[in-house]
Parts: sequence; structure tokens; C-alpha cells
Amino acid sequence: MRVAIAGAGAVGRSVAAELLENGHEVLLIDKDQRAIRADSVPRAEWLLADACELSTLDEAALQRCDVVIASTGDDKVNLVVSLLAKTEFAVPRTVARVNHPSNEWLFTEAWGVDVSVSTPRIMSALVEEAVTVGDVVRLFTFRQGEANMVELTLPDDSPYVGTQVQEVPWPGDTSLLALLREGHVHTPDPDATLEAHDELLFLATTDAEEDLERLLAPTEHH
Repeated sequence: MRVAIAGAGAVGRSVAAELLENGHEVLLIDKDQRAIRADSVPRAEWLLADACELSTLDEAALQRCDVVIASTGDDKVNLVVSLLAKTEFAVPRTVARVNHPSNEWLFTEAWGVDVSVSTPRIMSALVEEAVTVGDVVRLFTFRQGEANMVELTLPDDSPYVGTQVQEVPWPGDTSLLALLREGHVHTPDPDATLEAHDELLFLATTDAEEDLERLLAPTEHH
């Protein structure tokens, strides 16, 4: 897979190193001469240029890329890069970094963004996931809200404690992906029995999230 990364700061270089380790081709683009540190990621290709310029993206042969990652510290730049990658070069997948949560609403398909990554949101979700029982915690959003990866910790008084997975009337537009219990990940076998404090990992639409809460933790959401 060929990946272009706009922004060769600490985030861009870390992502590049990880992708290279997994056998992918990586091109790092940055307009700041100080960011071009080829010795830090020696197996990557490097391009000193402005990723917001069409001529730069032409030179980078973006049409040959499977993924473009906009990882600069400037949200405006990340939006422009995503939009150009998608509309001018038909890149199959774009991933954009959100630096300021107040700008998160902009990072949609209208701006060419397939997946947005907001570090503050991820951190707050992980905190919630660690301490919240009976509420759906959204961990990740796919394709601008069509589906989310969510987690719910089963409370002691859930009506489905002691019930087999296959006997639970799961809401539509939800899929149980995994069950986490006592530090171990379990495949949600139909015959498996749910226990209090099981962490249930789902793929669900936004509309189905409240249905999951009402089903599995009704006393907390009456």
C-alpha cells in the first residue's frame, strides 16, 4: 500500500515509521525545511513542498496513493489536503488529524475526509470507557457517522445478566464484536452467557446507541 503523509512533524514521522514497519510505502510531505529529517525515517520518501498546492500533489503522484493522511498541526491545511486528495486525485481513503475539537464538525465527506482523528476525543473516550458502567461510550466513528465502534459495561442489575448471547433481543443496526472479561477478549459465541461487568464491544449506528442503553441498562435510562 502506498501512503502519502502531509506533515512531517512528530505525529507524521511516528505514523510513517509504523507504516513502514508494516511493509507499506510512505511519502512524507512538508514545506518546512526543518521538518525534513530524512535520517529519522530513512526508508520513507521525502518531499519539501506545500501540500496545499496542486503542483505539489501532482509531483507526489497522489493518484497512485491508496491512502492520504493529513497530519499537520493546522486544521485548515488538513482540510485542504483531504479535499484535494479526494476531488482532484480520487484517493480511495483520506485520514485527517483534528487539532482543535471545535473544528471537528468540519471534518466530513464534504471536505473529502473519510476518517477524522481527534486526540482529545479519543483520550476522553478512553477515560469514559474505563469508569463508565451502563452507558454507551463511543470509541471510534467510521465513515462520518454511518457506524460507530462503541463500548458498554454491563451493570449488576442488567436484565440480561445470566442470559445467553443468542437470547438477547439485540436492536437493529448493531453487531456485537467482542466481549471483554477479566482482561481477556472473548468471541461473542451465541451460547456464551453474559455476566455483570462484561465489557461489550459493538458496531452500531448512532440511532441504535440509545436502544442498546435502554435494553442492557434500563434502570439507568428509564
